[in-house]
Amino acid sequence: MLGERGNGRRIRIRQHKAKWGTIMQYVTLNDGNTMPQLGFGVFQVPDLAVCEQAVSDALATGYRLIDTAAAYMNEEAVGAAIAKSPVAREDIFVTSKLWVDHFTYEKAKQGIDDSLRKIGLDYLDLYLLHQPYGDVAGAWRALEEAQQAGKIRSIGVSNFAPDQLINLELMSNVKPAINQIEVSPWHQQKDEVRFAQEQDVQVEAWAPFAEGKHHIFTDPTIAQIGAKYGKSNGQVILRWLLQRGIVAIPKSVHKERMEENFDVFDFELNGEDMTTIADLDKHESQFFDHRDPTAIVNIFGQSLRALRS
Repeated sequence: MLGERGNGRRIRIRQHKAKWGTIMQYVTLNDGNTMPQLGFGVFQVPDLAVCEQAVSDALATGYRLIDTAAAYMNEEAVGAAIAKSPVAREDIFVTSKLWVDHFTYEKAKQGIDDSLRKIGLDYLDLYLLHQPYGDVAGAWRALEEAQQAGKIRSIGVSNFAPDQLINLELMSNVKPAINQIEVSPWHQQKDEVRFAQEQDVQVEAWAPFAEGKHHIFTDPTIAQIGAKYGKSNGQVILRWLLQRGIVAIPKSVHKERMEENFDVFDFELNGEDMTTIADLDKHESQFFDHRDPTAIVNIFGQSLRALRS
């Protein structure tokens, strides 16, 4: 079925009755591959036992998109949960990301193989450049070659601004399929989302709940919308993202919250609801500005200096 993107363009979405008993929505990427529009992220779950249990619970709940990264230090736990799950491998969409300390051509090739080894898979459904720094061109070439070799099915980026995204597109053989960026009611990035969609690059939202900042789970405006549908603030936020054509990857280690986050396919926000949430935009990152030189030095400086060797 075809749905509408937030800017009025059509987005390729198919729905089917999944064998776990609910409706899941899928988006078709610009390379023809499909991915679930709602997934499960494992950022800030460094305890491997906790992470493995969380992924197992997520798969049992019905999630079929699992998002990890080399920098999360839990790829092994994700792989262990997948290996033990009764869900067939081909039904699970697995994403990981390359960290900037591997952003050269040769180091990126090694990083891809390291992720495959740690997760214990012979291919990944999606692999992303985690940040827009370092030798992006060299690292991207390694991703292109890994895709050609069948190690990765789709390749994309994360935290790329529009100018960085178009720069990569123009100099590459393969257009990014995904740009995973911060999107929440507090930081909606309307222009960035619109630009990616115009380029046929799927937007994926990390931190859709802004990690609870500014009391997002009890915000009265969002709660008033939720009350009309018998839904929580978190469910309203996820529904808002889905209706904007954005892939969302909420995180929780609590099974009841996973189930709540998954229960968002039985209602639809109206135009007034969407406008009300749009008006909540604070127009700034809830974490840090990826274009701020001081933040780049403080957060990524050590990893970038490692590329000198």
